[in-house]
Amino acid sequence: MTAPLTPSDQPSEHPASGSDAGSHPAYPTPAHGAHGAGRHGTGPGPRAELRDAAVITGALTAAGALLGVLWVWLAPRVQMVLIGNAVYPRNSESEEAIGADGTFVLIGLGAGVVTAAVVFCFRRAAGVPVVLALAVGGLLGSWLGWRFGVFLGPDTDIAASAREAGERVTFDGPLELGAKGALLAWPVAAMVTQLVLTGLFGPRDPEPDDLPYATGQPAAPHQPPRDAGPATEGS
Repeated sequence: MTAPLTPSDQPSEHPASGSDAGSHPAYPTPAHGAHGAGRHGTGPGPRAELRDAAVITGALTAAGALLGVLWVWLAPRVQMVLIGNAVYPRNSESEEAIGADGTFVLIGLGAGVVTAAVVFCFRRAAGVPVVLALAVGGLLGSWLGWRFGVFLGPDTDIAASAREAGERVTFDGPLELGAKGALLAWPVAAMVTQLVLTGLFGPRDPEPDDLPYATGQPAAPHQPPRDAGPATEGS
């Protein structure tokens, strides 16, 4: 009866040296992992983000026309009256002018929340260009909504409206935005909503402990088991 081969006599399954071992490592290093994440990551590329940002800016600007329509429809009217040669508000303590500003702010806040939620549904991994597009598009949409609302509202020529209505006849004054800071309601609401949605439902970065080979050290090759001792011949 012959003794089994010792571990030193067995063929090696993992060559220690050679051109193949040097050119094709069995385990990725941190450099390989970082390169793979940059090329095959889940986030969009810079060109895709810039394209999406341009589309979002244009869509939000165009949506400002809808804001103007809602503002004309929902904002209270300022009642004016012609007395003699002067035009006066019908009620000097009326809050219609403040109500117009408040209505614009509320519509802008709602528009910011809705547009940010829609963008988040289509682009969860939003970068800086998308967030800036929400801010710039919201500001342009607010400006367009303001000007479009004034255009659709009552005539801005108060004297002509007074002459047309007649003396001591009530008519609607022009729709005006007294506080220009109301234009910031839409972009601010959009950015805050985007921040909240990203924090609650956005993609998470993997923890360092969950990454394979986080330390950059390749795993030790498999070693065949060693015999407890030399084999002996049976009697």
